[in-house]
Amino acid sequence: MATFKVLVTGGTGLVGRAIQQVVQERGYARPNEDWVFLSSKDADLTDPGATRAVFEKHQPTHVIHLAAVVGGLFANMKGNLDFLRKNILINDNVLHCCLEFKVKKCVSCLSTCVFPDKTSYPIDETMVHNGPPHSSNFGYSHAKRLVDVFNRAYHEQYGCQFTSVIPTNIYGPHDNFSIENGHVIPGLIHKVHKAQQSGGRLEVWGSGKPLRQFVFSRDLARLFVWALREYPEIDPIILSVGEEDEVSIRGVVEAIVKAADFKGEVVFDTEKADGQFKKTASNAKLRKYLPDFEFTPIEQGLEETVKWFWQNYDDARK
Repeated sequence: MATFKVLVTGGTGLVGRAIQQVVQERGYARPNEDWVFLSSKDADLTDPGATRAVFEKHQPTHVIHLAAVVGGLFANMKGNLDFLRKNILINDNVLHCCLEFKVKKCVSCLSTCVFPDKTSYPIDETMVHNGPPHSSNFGYSHAKRLVDVFNRAYHEQYGCQFTSVIPTNIYGPHDNFSIENGHVIPGLIHKVHKAQQSGGRLEVWGSGKPLRQFVFSRDLARLFVWALREYPEIDPIILSVGEEDEVSIRGVVEAIVKAADFKGEVVFDTEKADGQFKKTASNAKLRKYLPDFEFTPIEQGLEETVKWFWQNYDDARK
């Protein structure tokens, strides 16, 4: 009989699909665990009643909370209030149900956008609340910061084991490949596919100079499973490749172009906004716990993601 009943909110998105795959792998699967992956069709988590009903139905002992209203740079710039309100509602409902249903541990997913815009680098887990986040997505950022505040408050008042992880930029199969609202890698992959089909040029928004740390979804899934089973702290932990693996957007474009065997012209539209130039994160805390964890090289991860999108173009979110 399962002693772990794990409910994964946002379970059919990029990270949720990767966790589904990982918990069936040799070395990660455990016979005493039962995993339930929720999609947005199963419950509207902005609604307290619907959230409570789904907890009532599944009676989880553990929760991985991935569900969020998300979007890329331009979607955030247009809708900061919507991102703030909807994400606060989701997080409040999920965490309060975790208390009510006596969930033993909840691991929520934050984002590096929680960190202050004006800061020193590399950023680490102690710096989350040190100043205002970047103005482009302040609504989403503040909603995510509040998860850390909730976790501390639930622990202080009720002794709850609620914690959070902060991944850097995630990519992989099953992402949202929308050009308008997706994140940088899936949006670029879709653009390359379109340019290849039409025989046109590839137009990239921005200068290509900003630097990012990208983490492959399957690597992140393995780290999420570790965090749920092993990570003992309430304070957040950054899940990322090291500073030495930071790559420019231009470098990402070149790797996607290579993986897709795209032969057309590539143009960078410098009239479009770049967002933050860098947000280098330290993974020193992760390395203290897992010194030998091996990340997938970005070229390999991009090749797999490009191949997946080409093969699943008709069904992929876009």
